[in-house]
Amino acid sequence: MKRGLIEWDRTQLPPAVLDSRLARVRAALAAQNLPALLVYTDVWRSNQARFLTNFMPYWNRSLVVIPVDSPPVLLCALSPRVYPWIKSVTILENIRPASKLMQTLDQLCAERQWRRLGVLDLPMLPIEIHSRLGEIEIVDVPSETICEPDDGEFSMRRRAVSRARQILEEQLPRGAGSLDHHFVGHLEREFRRAGAEDLVIRLSSAGGSPAPAKGARLLDRYSVAIALEYCGHWVKVTRPSADAEALRSRFDAALAAGLSSDGGHIENLAGPYPYEAGTGSIFALHVEHQGLYFGDTCTGTGAL
Repeated sequence: MKRGLIEWDRTQLPPAVLDSRLARVRAALAAQNLPALLVYTDVWRSNQARFLTNFMPYWNRSLVVIPVDSPPVLLCALSPRVYPWIKSVTILENIRPASKLMQTLDQLCAERQWRRLGVLDLPMLPIEIHSRLGEIEIVDVPSETICEPDDGEFSMRRRAVSRARQILEEQLPRGAGSLDHHFVGHLEREFRRAGAEDLVIRLSSAGGSPAPAKGARLLDRYSVAIALEYCGHWVKVTRPSADAEALRSRFDAALAAGLSSDGGHIENLAGPYPYEAGTGSIFALHVEHQGLYFGDTCTGTGAL
């Protein structure tokens, strides 16, 4: 669950980076003679809209409409009281209340006299949205080129993964002898204080003994996997409490062997959804040895 205040630090992610991403969109639209691109987003599928506009919803589903010749428009059912915040953290200035999302889209298309629309990754559009596009001709616009990570994306993810590695490696020794759920709670506090907007913690125990509390364990040999969202950018880091060097060597060998190897488990972090299976420019690689795990966020050439 997202918590805390999302802000836009323009020194970390300059507006010019987002301008260059919109230029990719408009080039793709012009090539297919399309007047606008429709980008679906919700709290879980937020990577693409965030990449293009820096919009990161706490909740609610929305549509970002990017015309070929004018600024983007956001259609959302969020209360107008949050519009000043949305404008402060995104490039979006035109925000339309859309309690009835598709009706508002129909109105926009009628105003602009659009009869055709591009849809980013059309096959992934939710059926309830797709089925109500009505008379409008829709054209699939694949995201592979448009949303390919750039220097700005890599820079933000490096910031996120540096925080994740530092906190996890500092706190990992504190788990020994602790109750598993107590240690997870401690880790969550540390990561939330460091600015994590969303957080998934998975603890794998390869040793330990049952604790008096039903279902709990006293930790001995264990691994911790942290999936962290920082300013909308997801990273994942896994570290073991023991055998770290052996696991790191196994990890390095799996990375050097390439993404097609069977040396580890790969998760794509740059797709529309976090943890989408497959290959990509930014991914998490994990290896296992005797019930312990080591993993990190990587590019095609090494750890990010």
